[in-house]
Amino acid sequence: MLNYKIPKKWLIWVTVALISALLLAIASTASSIYLYGSSSNSSNNIKADAAIVLGAAVWGQEPSPVFRERINHAINLYKNGSVKTIIFTGGVGESNEPAEAIVGKNYAIAQQVKAADIFTETQSRTTNQNLKNALEVANAHQLRKFLIVSDPLHMKRAVLMARGLGMDAHSSPTPTTRYRSFQSQIEFLSRETYFYLVYLVFKI
Repeated sequence: MLNYKIPKKWLIWVTVALISALLLAIASTASSIYLYGSSSNSSNNIKADAAIVLGAAVWGQEPSPVFRERINHAINLYKNGSVKTIIFTGGVGESNEPAEAIVGKNYAIAQQVKAADIFTETQSRTTNQNLKNALEVANAHQLRKFLIVSDPLHMKRAVLMARGLGMDAHSSPTPTTRYRSFQSQIEFLSRETYFYLVYLVFKI
C-alpha cells in the first residue's frame, strides 16, 4: 500500500483558499445587507393591510430612541394611508418594564392612531418570534399584506424571515435611524451579517 502524503504547501494553499472564500462570503453578505437597507424604499408606493413593527428596547414606560423611530415610521404609514392597521411586536425585556408592544401601542394612541386599528403581541423576544406571533395576530383579523418596519440594516433578514413564513411582506425601513455613527453602523452590520448567515443555515 502506498503511503502518500499531501505536500504541506498544498495544505497551506487549501487552507488559505477556504479562509479567503469564507471571508469573501461574509463580505458579500454584509454588502448585500447594507445595500438592501439603503435602497429598499419601494414601500412608498405599496398599500398593505398592516405595518408590522419589530420590537426594540423600552426605557421605563417610553420607547427607546431606536424603537421610537420605528413607531414614528409606522404612524406615518398609517396616517398617509399606506396601511390600515399597525401590529406592534415585542415582549418584556426587564421584569419591571411593560412589554415593548404595549409601549408602542400607547405611544401610537398618543399620536392619534385609533386604538381599534392597533394590534399587539407581547410574548416575542427575537425577530423570528416577532414575525411568527404577528402572523398569528394577522390571521385572526384577516390581514394578508404587510409592510415590515425596522431599521435599514435589519430589513433584509426580517423580510427574508417573513417571506419564509409565507407572508406577503415588503420592506419599509425607517427613513431615519439611531445607528448613525460609523462605529454603531459597523457593530449593527456585523451582528446582522452573523444572524443572517445563521438563519440561512439553521432557519432560526
